[in-house]
Amino acid sequence: MADDGAAHGFEFHEATVDTIQLGFSNGTLTSTALVQFYLDQIDRLNPLLHAVIEVNPDALPQAKHADAERHGGTATGALHGVPILLKDNIATRDALSTTAGSLALLGSMVKRDAGVVARLRRAGAVVLGKASLSEWANFRPVDNGWSARGGQARNPYVLSSTPCGSSAGSGVAAAANMAAVTLGTETDGSILCPSSFNSVVGIKPTLGLTSRAGVVPITPLQDTVGPMCRTVSDAVHVLDTIVGYDEHDAAATGAASKYIPQGGYAEFLKKDGLRGKRIGVPNGFVQRYGQKQLNVYKQHLATMRELGAVVIEKLDVAANLSALLGEIGSNEAIAMQAEFKLSINAYLADLVHSPVHSLADIIAFNKAHPVEERLKDFGQPDLIAAESTNGIGPAERAAIRRLKELNANGLEKMMKEHQLDAIVAPNNAISSLLAIGGHPGIVVPAGYDEKGVPFGICFGGLQGYEPRLIEMAYAFEQATKVRRQPMFKT
Repeated sequence: MADDGAAHGFEFHEATVDTIQLGFSNGTLTSTALVQFYLDQIDRLNPLLHAVIEVNPDALPQAKHADAERHGGTATGALHGVPILLKDNIATRDALSTTAGSLALLGSMVKRDAGVVARLRRAGAVVLGKASLSEWANFRPVDNGWSARGGQARNPYVLSSTPCGSSAGSGVAAAANMAAVTLGTETDGSILCPSSFNSVVGIKPTLGLTSRAGVVPITPLQDTVGPMCRTVSDAVHVLDTIVGYDEHDAAATGAASKYIPQGGYAEFLKKDGLRGKRIGVPNGFVQRYGQKQLNVYKQHLATMRELGAVVIEKLDVAANLSALLGEIGSNEAIAMQAEFKLSINAYLADLVHSPVHSLADIIAFNKAHPVEERLKDFGQPDLIAAESTNGIGPAERAAIRRLKELNANGLEKMMKEHQLDAIVAPNNAISSLLAIGGHPGIVVPAGYDEKGVPFGICFGGLQGYEPRLIEMAYAFEQATKVRRQPMFKT
């Protein structure tokens, strides 16, 4: 490895995008050495953690190309030469498969890179491989982090604990230093939850801020793509690279592009980012957790106040929170099943080659491979329910309309009434409130329970609130410095 220019003591563990770029510029690091480090980490840890489904055979050649560009003076951007791991529902037109963890899609070929991947490649990032996930992004449903192709992903802090999902492998790999940075996707909780349980930073962006083109879909009403990284600044560098208009996801990216700040998001990495912010703490979310976590959250709220935030506790999103969350869940299910069938059939129709051509084919494939797809354990009720739908009819339209009302009369109303910059809650507790309105959230590591299992804190806002959420998340992270490396406890 010394031959690759890394002999001068570059610290690979917990390396950030900024330290990587510094290493590149001062000659203590090459992209080739960095990629080799992560490939070695994957070799060493993946048999235990099952965070990675495939490594890219072209990762080292891409790294060498990036090194040559740097020597030639044409390297630009924060992610140039930086290895990124992609959740296996994010399409790449290369030697890697894109299967959402399912054997049914093995051998399928996409027409082009996903929109976010095209942006990463233009920025000079190295595609390291594909991360494991809950199969079909948990639309089957399966155990958190299990897929037929990836096996069972495991939490690197406490192996018997959940890694959460569906972006399990992305969270595990970022936490365990198996990649520099990673990408996940979220429909409702799939970035925020695994980020919380793997002690990493996850950004679930405003709907349409990042393109969903070339991502194996669940529903265009809620799907979004975002970074999962060890630090807020790393996540922001990735976000800066992947946002923007995409003709293949034109309506959503066109509508959201007005939120993208002229100078990008990195300018909001401010240590005093909590000063003057109005932060709401909605009732009913913190109470679900153990005493240790409650005490830690109280301490964090005190820290936010010390850093100049106005923290308003005991706010009600609704008169009856559990009724609201129940109604969100039931209406989400109605809309999602119909949207999934339409979306997955459209995705399959757009493939150059595929062993399956419809949702019905996927269901049949699983029936024909019951052992590999663990049909006895998990079944495929969501897929079957989706197949029985017939497009967006009166029931679906009513459900979609109701979700819009619940959003307008719930989170949006509360935030506007109290002029809030954010609400905060544990882990992914508020993911449904954010999901139904296409709103952003950022999870930051918040602590570890008695067993050593991580938990997070989520800053959630309204569409386009990323700049202020980044300010708050970064200031909080810098003041608390909670994250520590995993211990792989049995």
